[in-house]
Amino acid sequence: MTKFTFADLFSGCGGLSLGLTLAGLKGRFAIERDEMAFRTFASNMLERKTARRFEWPRWLEQKAWDIEELLNLHLADFRALRGQIDILAGGPPCQGFSFAGRRNEDDPRNLLFKKYVEMVQALQPQAIVIENVPGMRVVHARRNVVDLQNPNRESQKLSFYDKLVESLSEAGYAVDAKLLDSSAYGVPQKRSRLIVIGVRKDLCEWLDGGISRVFRLLESARVGQLKELGLPEVVTAADALSDLEITGRTLRPTTDPECPKRYLEASYDGPATPYQELMNFGHEGPMDSMRLARHRDDVRERFGKILAECRRGVRMNDASRKTYNLKKHRIFPMAGDDPAPTVTTLPDDILHYSEPRILTVREYARLQSFPDWFHFKGKYTTGGKLRTKECPRYTQVGNAVPPLLARAIGKALQSMLAEVSAANDRFDRTSLSGEPALAVG
Repeated sequence: MTKFTFADLFSGCGGLSLGLTLAGLKGRFAIERDEMAFRTFASNMLERKTARRFEWPRWLEQKAWDIEELLNLHLADFRALRGQIDILAGGPPCQGFSFAGRRNEDDPRNLLFKKYVEMVQALQPQAIVIENVPGMRVVHARRNVVDLQNPNRESQKLSFYDKLVESLSEAGYAVDAKLLDSSAYGVPQKRSRLIVIGVRKDLCEWLDGGISRVFRLLESARVGQLKELGLPEVVTAADALSDLEITGRTLRPTTDPECPKRYLEASYDGPATPYQELMNFGHEGPMDSMRLARHRDDVRERFGKILAECRRGVRMNDASRKTYNLKKHRIFPMAGDDPAPTVTTLPDDILHYSEPRILTVREYARLQSFPDWFHFKGKYTTGGKLRTKECPRYTQVGNAVPPLLARAIGKALQSMLAEVSAANDRFDRTSLSGEPALAVG
């Protein structure tokens, strides 16, 4: 099969890129503005001497880039890559769309999809794929604002997804989107995301069913992936994390060179479930990002009571939070026999299913389906005003596309492009044989 290529915009630490390379696609370049996230990406996708390494353009410096600056400096260079990038992938920042935080129509990050469209116009790939939160399809409501001349004006507003579809259509792409739950793809996490796929209109005519063909191929890829990787229909939190539990294991100072030795981590004895074996395959040396939170005794006691008394697998309600004197609005006591709730960028959103503590970065990564050999760089957390400027490890993992979901998407796109190529070849052979290219009646 032809080795199709891709580029990744807003790549973060590399979850989408990793999944696409695991599907057999070849990476060319990736753009990420945060230095910590790009350090993680480069460490795993550029510096490791494996078949997953990118064929990076020589003129493009391997560093954290702001996409606006990049387009200003290298627009002509990107145009020169036309015909060399088959798929343009990306996950523009979603904080302004997300229901987990404050939805803000004027959040400047919402407009980064325009930069994505500019790159589409420059590269003109065969296909595009965008991952975002479901809220991208929901119109932002401006409360307490009424247009007296047109009281129904609010209902006429477009969501950012609608605007994206309009822009991509003008650029020559047919677009479709579906809400997908990562837990259906072998990811031990209930994570619903909007997957947007576009195909150049001149290629869609070769697909049986047009653009909708891609999502039929994606369902086939999903079924095939579970079978190929030996995974059940549902991977639970305990399936993913039981080998990382600390009860009965030796605690020692962290082995992470970027972390103070006052933090502890647990020894690792090896995988115990098919999912853990899959994640641990290819890993060598000490486990990365195993640092345990330093909870006070009263905090551990409170967490223990929550695990003993509260319903698992659902967010704590107002009454429960008041009972335990909790000010946070989003706290999930995890259930071990179900997939985990959606991993966010805040480490104290989720409590371990059997131990009175929050999760480690490595446990976050397991729930996202990052393999154990994938190492994370930079600070573990940040706070205050820096939260909007930095992307520490918990944030990198929480923002990432689960690699196993991305792998299935990559398999479907690869199959789709192969079908288009085969249809074109058949058309060319028929034309050269002198027979009519299109049969009539």
